[in-house]
Amino acid sequence: MKTDDLIRSLAQDSAPRMSLAQALLYGFLPGVAVSLVFYSLAIGLRPHLFTLLPDWRILFKIAFPVAVFACAGPLALQLARPRGDPRPLVLILIALLIVLAGAVLIELAVVPPDLWRVRLIGHNALVCMVLIPLMSAAPLVGTLIALHRGAPDNPGLAGAVAGLFAGAFGASLYATHCPDDSPLFVATWYTLAVLVVMAVGALAGSRWLRW
Repeated sequence: MKTDDLIRSLAQDSAPRMSLAQALLYGFLPGVAVSLVFYSLAIGLRPHLFTLLPDWRILFKIAFPVAVFACAGPLALQLARPRGDPRPLVLILIALLIVLAGAVLIELAVVPPDLWRVRLIGHNALVCMVLIPLMSAAPLVGTLIALHRGAPDNPGLAGAVAGLFAGAFGASLYATHCPDDSPLFVATWYTLAVLVVMAVGALAGSRWLRW
């Protein structure tokens, strides 16, 4: 090898590479843009949402999936790295589930039993089950493409958490449109919708994220 070729090869090897976190950001944002366009054209913001925000149920319905989203992204990054330590973030997710259970118990305590079924079923259960996965699809694809740069020890689990990340984003977006505010509805239908996205992520991740 000539000296010039050797120098050029060494320079290419030492060139800075995009971090996994940067790849996740660049992969996720185009999916967000797609979801926001769909949201704007197909459903849109709930009328008078900002005047309704003092209601604790509405605040919780929006804040809870946002908190899960904020935790799931770093967790996906940890799982995409060999020997990553996801335990602190898993503990945060468990704490969030306890908070969700607490909100459900409060709802059961303050709502008469004859209204429990009404609050649980709501008005848009089927719409919720369709729209959350739909608005999570493009972010999930972008997330999986980004995590492909990593080397997860468990590709299926990493894919499932990628689904949690994308699904929580879709749920956060849908929460600003949904007229069903009860924690009973959120704990049931939002959770089921996100689990669908996680299942797709786990299946895709077990194949796409394998190394």
